[in-house]
Formats: sequence, C-alpha cells, structure tokens
Amino acid sequence: MLKFMLFLLCIQTLTATGVITPIPLTNHTNLNKALLGKKLFFDTKLSKDNTIACVSCHQLPGGGADTLSYSLGVNNKKGGMNSPTVLNSVYNFVQFWDGHASSLQEQAKGPIENPVEMANSMQNVVKTLKNDTFYNNKFNKIYPEGVTAENILNALAEFEKSLTTPNSKFDRYLRGDKTAMSTQELKGWKKFNDLGCISCHNGVNIGANMYQKAGVIIPIEDHDSLGRYNITKRNLDKFVFKVPSLRNVALTAPYFHNGSVETLHKAIFQMAYHQIGVVLEDEDIQEIIAFLKTLTGESPKILNRD
Repeated sequence: MLKFMLFLLCIQTLTATGVITPIPLTNHTNLNKALLGKKLFFDTKLSKDNTIACVSCHQLPGGGADTLSYSLGVNNKKGGMNSPTVLNSVYNFVQFWDGHASSLQEQAKGPIENPVEMANSMQNVVKTLKNDTFYNNKFNKIYPEGVTAENILNALAEFEKSLTTPNSKFDRYLRGDKTAMSTQELKGWKKFNDLGCISCHNGVNIGANMYQKAGVIIPIEDHDSLGRYNITKRNLDKFVFKVPSLRNVALTAPYFHNGSVETLHKAIFQMAYHQIGVVLEDEDIQEIIAFLKTLTGESPKILNRD
C-alpha cells in the first residue's frame, strides 16, 4: 500500500512539473530596479517604527531565511511561521507556506502591512519615501510615476528575482560534469530518488512547486498551524503546506513551517518517518545530508553590487 501511494505521488508530481533541472546561469532582471529594491530590502524605513527591514527576517548574505524559529517584528512581536528563504523564490509556484500570495510583488506587500511584522501601511510607506530625497530622486529616475505603492513593491520583487544561486555542485553534475560530486554525495542522490523524496522535491527549485500534507503516512500530532486550510477552509487542506525548496537547505536551519527542527539530520529522519513511513539508519541520513549540501549554490551577484 505504501509503495502504491508513493507511486501515485511520483506520477502526479513528475507529470505536472518534470524532473530536477539546473538553475539558469543568468537571470533576467532590470538592474536599476533590482538595486533600488535591494536598498529597500535593507532599509528599516519600511516598518512603522523604523526597527525592522526585510533583511531582519531574511538574512543576506546567508541562507535568505531566519535563524530563529519565529521571526520578531515591531515591538518584538513573534511571527506565527518560520521565515522561508528568499533565495530562488522567483522559482516558487506560490509564496508563503500556505501559498496566500501568487507573486513576489504580492508577497512583498504582506510583511509591510502585517501587524506582527512591519505593522505599516503602503500609504504611509509611500509618504515616507516621497519625503526622502534619495528615494524620491531614484524612483522618479527609474519609474515615470515616481514613488507609488506599486512601484515600491515592483522594485522589491525585482531584487528578489535577482536572488538566484546557480552553479551548485549538483547543478554542475546535471549539466554533465560527472566529477562534480563525490561517491558519498552520489549515494545520497540515489537514496533521495529510491526513497521517493523526488516525488515532492523536484523541478528547478527541488521543491516549492506543489502542496503536500505534513504527515502523509504517519500523522504529526503536534501541529501548530492548519496550513492551507486557513486560506481555503476545506478540510482536505488541513496541515497542507507548500513543499519547501531544498536549494541551499544546508544554510536555512531551523527547518519546517514552524522552525521546530534545528538540524538536517533530524529533519531528514522526521520527513522519512512521517512522509513515507520509513525509519532511516544513520548511514542513510549522512549520505542524504552529503547530497543536500551539494545544493548550495553561488551567492547572488547583486549582493556585491552597490
């Protein structure tokens, strides 16, 4: 029964999304807009009390995620979900764990107006930036309409589009360099396939292109979020989340939607147990960890641009 369920999952996923593909070596972004978005991403002016920037919860340089299970917003308010990485988020089929944003531009607005995060309004952000000589001049130079809510979000999204991490060891292997990966890494890649991990973690982002229930085979009893159910109100969407990307996963601890797991070792053990009903031996886990570390790509070039 277990093998049949995994077979169905694999057919459903691979038919819809295809196998794993390398991250493109170049991305197509408007550099001037992306650099303006970078300035905004690192600026606390987007928050109500000038204490929180996007980078506060999505650490760059680094894994683009938070090292805390739950990020802290204005007045040290604690968020309700672990901050996912912004690296390669342009390849996500939706944004946020529950998929309530369909685009990067829509996603960028969320934290600004979330009362637990930046606790601001787009109207107030527009006013703040119009009164800032640097931003007012920059927006007027790049956008015909100058500082508007739409243009602010567009610049942020353009920066996030540029945060791709190509040329990982695994991508070089996929492109034909059979010397790019070690014997242990290749064993981990084979195990990743044989166990059926690839049924949910595939495509260019090795995940982030479908929803899946947390606890497919063996239920997870300590859920602290209903996932997609909060959006759809359908019982079948309880405990369903966007499958996270495994790109740069060695850099993005803690893991899962609630940041409840601190190590890759434990995350792999729990995923195998709850998602496919398998108890992995330590040797298996170490090989999979070795493979997952090959998914760390080059740092986005725009982080070195002024």
